[in-house]
Amino acid sequence: MTRPTRQRDHDRQRVGDEDAEEDEIDVEAIKDVDELDPEDFDPEDLTRTADGELIHEETGMIIEDEQIDPGPEWRAFNHSERQEKSRVGAPTTKTMHDKGLTTTIDWKDKDAYGRSISSKKRSQMHRLRKWQERIRTKDAGERNLQFALSEIDRMASALGVPRSVREVASVIYRRALNEDLIRGRSIEGVSTAALYAACRKEGIPRSLEEISEVSRVDRKEIGRTYRYISQELGLEMRPVDPKKYVPRFSSELELSEEVQSKANEIIETTAEQGLLSGKSPTGYAAAAIYAASLLCNEKKTQREVADVAQVTEVTIRNRYQEQIEAMGIHS
Repeated sequence: MTRPTRQRDHDRQRVGDEDAEEDEIDVEAIKDVDELDPEDFDPEDLTRTADGELIHEETGMIIEDEQIDPGPEWRAFNHSERQEKSRVGAPTTKTMHDKGLTTTIDWKDKDAYGRSISSKKRSQMHRLRKWQERIRTKDAGERNLQFALSEIDRMASALGVPRSVREVASVIYRRALNEDLIRGRSIEGVSTAALYAACRKEGIPRSLEEISEVSRVDRKEIGRTYRYISQELGLEMRPVDPKKYVPRFSSELELSEEVQSKANEIIETTAEQGLLSGKSPTGYAAAAIYAASLLCNEKKTQREVADVAQVTEVTIRNRYQEQIEAMGIHS
């Protein structure tokens, strides 16, 4: 049974009106979305897609798009492929005056295939190498920075401290240079003070005596310069804990773990009683090690301990007497 033509036309018109009404609603919704302010959205309603787009789930509005991909344009599936395709050099470092960005000409007089070059080419490469070294520093300030950073590197190697200490020392020296704290002071003095500060900051303390042994300036100047740059730069150094010296001193004296534990116990107990205030941390640690070695029957002489800690025997005797009295031990 078919409906009359008039009824069919009426139904078509009604369906068409509904579609048009829906279209109008969609247009209005789109207009409302355009008028929304992304800053008014609740952060919990925002979703980050795998492509890096930030989308508001309820309205479907894209807050952030066109994300920059910082990765390489090539693909690698293992470490060797990644190394072969990588076109970047070494990372930048504060331990070099130019942060390691400039190139260097190798001192080997060989070509790309490892063959020796002619005498004419050798003299040419020598001139190029010389000019390359000259143009790496544009002024006296950069030449001084280059010298200071090489001094820090030399002293850090002699002390056997990790690379992180060299980086921190280089940053401290650069800050001192920017604040014009170098004026009127030797480059060696400021660089040594920066290294001493970096050792303390990184929790790998070295005594002023140890630092002065590898430096070209005396202990008094290092201490004076360190106090000055520490105050001017606001480094806020905390007093060195004597326990940090115990493992190194004990290792050099070939003492057991038992002696180290006993020395740490002596330091903790006596420090709680206020004996550490105003005392040298190296001398205090040395005296605790000497006392612990006696208590653990691994006797070391005061002279042996004093040589390792670079303090006097008188210092060890004085600190030792104070510590054993505080511990309630009779010598």
